[in-house]
Amino acid sequence: MSYAANASRYDTMTYNRSGKSGLKLPAISLGLWHNFGGINVYENARGMVRRAFDLGITHFDLANNYGPPPGSAEETFGQLLKHEFAPYRDELIISTKAGYYMWPGPYGEWGSKKYLVSSLDQSLKRMGVDYVDIFYHHRPDPNTPLEETMGALDLIVRQGKALYVGLSNYSAEQTKEASAILKKLGTPCLIHQPSYSMMNRWIENGLQDVLDEEGIGSIAFSPLNQGILTDRYLNGVAADSRAAGPSVFLKAEGIKEETLEKVRKLNELAAERGQKLSQMALAWVLRGGRVTSALIGASKISQIEDAVGAVSNLVFTSEELARIEAILAE
Repeated sequence: MSYAANASRYDTMTYNRSGKSGLKLPAISLGLWHNFGGINVYENARGMVRRAFDLGITHFDLANNYGPPPGSAEETFGQLLKHEFAPYRDELIISTKAGYYMWPGPYGEWGSKKYLVSSLDQSLKRMGVDYVDIFYHHRPDPNTPLEETMGALDLIVRQGKALYVGLSNYSAEQTKEASAILKKLGTPCLIHQPSYSMMNRWIENGLQDVLDEEGIGSIAFSPLNQGILTDRYLNGVAADSRAAGPSVFLKAEGIKEETLEKVRKLNELAAERGQKLSQMALAWVLRGGRVTSALIGASKISQIEDAVGAVSNLVFTSEELARIEAILAE
C-alpha cells in the first residue's frame, strides 16, 4: 500500500528560522547516522522516516559516509524517496556532508574542491535526487586553503546541486573566517552543525556568539549525549544499550558513576516538569531560541515520538535552569 502522509503533520511541530535566512527547520530533525545503513532492517528505517514526517519532522540529515557500509544510509534514503516520498520532495529538507574519509587515495577525504564536488555527485546518485537542500563541509581541513573549500561550496550552489551550504565541527574562529569568505562569494553560510548537549557545552565559549553575529543558524547533533541523557542508563549500562554494543563512539567503560548520578538528578527534575529526561534535554538545547533545531538519532519509532513530545514544553523557569546548572556543576 502506498504511503499517504498524515494530513495534520504540521499542526504541532515548531519551525524555527535558520539564522537570517528564509529557511525554517523543525525544532526536531532526524539524523540517519546510525540504524539506516545496509546492515540495518529496511522496514524499520522506513517506519521511522514515515512516522517522523507524520509528526512534522521535515528535515533528514545524512552524510556521504553514513552506514555502515559508507554510502548505504544515502542509498536507503534514496529508496524511501523513490517508493514513499516522491510526492513530498518539496516538503522535505535533505542535507548531506563531505569531509571525513570516504574512498581511498588523496581525493577521498578532507576539503579539496576535487573531493567535495565528487562526493556530492556520488551522494546525489545514491539518493536519486538532482539537488540537496543543504550541503555541509563536515570538518575543517588544516591543509587546504579555506578559500578553496568555501569556493567549492559556492560552486556547488551555483551548479544547482545544493540550495544552501553549512559547516560542521568548525571552531568559532574558523566559522567567522569561513562565513566572511562565503559572504564575499555571495553564498552565505546557512547553518552550523556542532555537537551540543547539557554535558557538552563547548559552543557556549564563543561559537554561539559568532553564529548570532553572522546570522547563521545551528543544529545540535548528539543533544542526548549519545543516549546518556535518557532513561537508558539510570540503573547503569543496560545490555541492549548502544554503550554495551559494538559502537565505536560510545563505550560502557567510559560512562562514570558520577555522570550517572547527575543523570538521575536531572531525571527527577524532568519528572517534575512532566517530561522524560530525553525530552527535557532536547528542550534545554533549544532553550532561549539560540539553537535552530535539535538533531536526534533513533533506532525505533517510540524514540522519535518521545523526541517530538519535547516540543510541547520548551520553556524553563529561571529556578529550573539554576537547578540544572547546580546538578551539572557537582
